[in-house]
Amino acid sequence: MTGILLFGSFALFLILGVPIALSLSAATMFTIVASSDVSASISTVAQRIYGGLESTSIMAIAFFVLAGNLMTKGGISRRIVDFANSIIGGVRGGMALALVLACAFFAALSGSAPATVVAIGVMLYDDMVRIGYPPKRVAGLLVISGGLGPIIPPSIIMVIYATLTGASVGNMFRSGMLIGIIIMLALMGVGAYYAYKESWPKARKKYSIGEFWVSAIKAIPALMLPIIILGGIYSGFLTPTESAAVAVVWALIAGMFIYGEIHASDLVPILLQSAKSSAMILFIIGTSTAFSWLFTFTGLSRSLVASVSAMNLGPSLFCVVVAVVLLVFGTFMEGIAIAVLLVPVLWPIAQNMGIDIIHFGMIVCISNVIGTMTPPVAVNIFAASSVTKLKMGDISKAGIPFFVAYLMVFVSVVLVPALSKIMVR
Repeated sequence: MTGILLFGSFALFLILGVPIALSLSAATMFTIVASSDVSASISTVAQRIYGGLESTSIMAIAFFVLAGNLMTKGGISRRIVDFANSIIGGVRGGMALALVLACAFFAALSGSAPATVVAIGVMLYDDMVRIGYPPKRVAGLLVISGGLGPIIPPSIIMVIYATLTGASVGNMFRSGMLIGIIIMLALMGVGAYYAYKESWPKARKKYSIGEFWVSAIKAIPALMLPIIILGGIYSGFLTPTESAAVAVVWALIAGMFIYGEIHASDLVPILLQSAKSSAMILFIIGTSTAFSWLFTFTGLSRSLVASVSAMNLGPSLFCVVVAVVLLVFGTFMEGIAIAVLLVPVLWPIAQNMGIDIIHFGMIVCISNVIGTMTPPVAVNIFAASSVTKLKMGDISKAGIPFFVAYLMVFVSVVLVPALSKIMVR
């Protein structure tokens, strides 16, 4: 009965349009009041929300959000696009391949899927359409390539997963780097195929060696950011939170003093926007923690573990079931809320089955990213629609070939645990 009250009220609040964070907290408090089986007071909810945020690792989220906004405003995305174009050269569909490469570079800076879509889309979409690229196909490629944001480190969702399970952030980032590169190559392969099949334009000129080096030099301050973040973490010299804080300082220096595109008057709007985004994420984490606590406190999680164990699922089949569940949830819930809500419930079962913590983490993280591409809650498609002014349905349809490539890599990660552990120490 308690489980019906908890999940039923949560679903009802979502249907009524209540924001996810408020739905989680309201469902938790309603269940405490309405269920005779719960011996806890409403004040416990506030304590659990506070406790869910009492972690130094969570501070990295706010720093990554601020660093991403500073990078977007500081002209870094344009330098990355120019550098990506200079690498690809004068092949047919070269700008489409450069779009994927630029998304991969920007992913190593922002850690956000919709931010990657907007930043790279604003820089490339209009130019590509103007020289003859099919608008819908470009928008579809942009949506799926933006999914590299939370996979190639740094990644907010990976930091959250590591906080929830005790996994190593560095190992999660290492695994994400390899899988992100595989996804990038898969998308570039599909892009190259459609470039010839649909006769996409060929670049009018190849970049000379001199032009390549000019673009590379201009991109050095931008490319220093992933070196600072990942180098600090992998070397053990900095924690993820400290690396994120240093990245903020470098992004500010690059934007204000090297590129000169951030002015003192821009700082307050950037800080306010970052504070709002961070507060939204942290509020979801806090309320999800209270929701998960009640789920455990009432014994529902133990019952779920026992039920799954009684099904005698093997580790591989369990991973497949988890992947399907997460993909279904991703169609109507925000990824961070899904992770904080379901990981505390699912990870103990996976741990009992001997599933590797990094492998399970990559399943969680990639499935959440796929949720950003699948309607109705498809923030990447919303972001691309705002940039391209195309209908969401047209973008979704045109992006299907690229989505299939992304999904095939995900299936490989689910079925081949070794793929997630190649670069893990």
